[in-house]
Amino acid sequence: MPELTEQARGVQRTYLLLTLLSTLSASFIWGINTLFLLDAGLNNAGAFAANAFFTAGMVIFEVPTGVFADTRGRRSSYLLGAATLLVSTLLYLAMWRMHAPLWGWALASVLLGLGFTFFSGATEAWLVDALAFTGSREQLEPVLAKGQIVGGAAMLTGSVAGGVVAQMTNLGVPYILRSVLLGFTLAAAFFLMKDLGFSPNRSKRPLSELRRVARASLENGWRNPPVRWLMLAGLCAGGVEIFAFYALQPYLLELYGDPGAFGIAGLAAAIVAGTEMLAGIIAARMRRLFARRTHALILAALLGIASLALLGVTSSFWVAIALLVVWGLTFSVSVPIRQAYINGLIPSEQRATVLSFDNLMASAGGVAAQPALGRVADMRGYPVAYVLSAFIQLGAVPFLLLARRERAAADRIE
Repeated sequence: MPELTEQARGVQRTYLLLTLLSTLSASFIWGINTLFLLDAGLNNAGAFAANAFFTAGMVIFEVPTGVFADTRGRRSSYLLGAATLLVSTLLYLAMWRMHAPLWGWALASVLLGLGFTFFSGATEAWLVDALAFTGSREQLEPVLAKGQIVGGAAMLTGSVAGGVVAQMTNLGVPYILRSVLLGFTLAAAFFLMKDLGFSPNRSKRPLSELRRVARASLENGWRNPPVRWLMLAGLCAGGVEIFAFYALQPYLLELYGDPGAFGIAGLAAAIVAGTEMLAGIIAARMRRLFARRTHALILAALLGIASLALLGVTSSFWVAIALLVVWGLTFSVSVPIRQAYINGLIPSEQRATVLSFDNLMASAGGVAAQPALGRVADMRGYPVAYVLSAFIQLGAVPFLLLARRERAAADRIE
């Protein structure tokens, strides 16, 4: 393994610390978020409509915040993201206490989506450019895999703790803990994060610079065939993955037979976190099994689709848990491989914007998919909704095959 400079180690430590804090804060509510919305008076369709408004916020703001990160600085974008998430989390807590109507949840969810878009793209772009600046010659996958292990451990801790705390107190306390941790995240980013290898251009007028970067990002993103095929695959898979994750909370309680066992609901997020940690550990070894990254992505997609379909036909709690492990593992293994592939296809200057546009495509799929699948769950039950989810995600496979056909240089695993 190449020797790392002290500055490169510092970049990695900062990245891992921010990953730990941001994931831990977010995951306190991941295990009980759907139950929280249902407890606030929403039905399944309303709960997933609120999630869809969150996704819509990400669609609306992904590219503008990515352009902001590419013009005003990745550190500034991250700080704004942490502050926005803190405010929107407190707003969620207030609306739960007053049983707010759906339009209130819609506004708060859009604001929550805005907060995450300041993170997405900017964090990864900051890491890639900072490592290049420090002279690190380490492959990107191992660094991202370390982040996945730390993020998985944080998610495991937060989701289990959030479920247990909710069961011992009420569904609002995990949101209070999340707000406290977001405050720590904001402080850590303020003192430790620096834009290395990237100089924000503040000399030009903001709107003209935004247009210039957006045009260049379109050229290097959507008009770049392998990137375009990955984005379209994300359009089919993104919304389904969000629904499948959050629907597991009430679905597992239904299979378990105890609607008040919030700790069981948190188990879904804990299992996904565990698979994320395992995937981070084996990611480097997985690379040796494939000549091309698209081969690994196609196999992971097919296994994930099969797991979703089988989740819809089983009536056993323990079989569902086993299928959840398979689904989480296939999803988690593909993440660092996909990240390394797409980062190898885009230049540094537009990296945050293109990555944000990639996230936008995944979020766009969820805007329509989540309320529709939530309505199906209300009318026909969770099993039918999971089978339909598998069918929708199957649409991603042809686009991954098209990406493989491009034979891009970043596709080959060295």
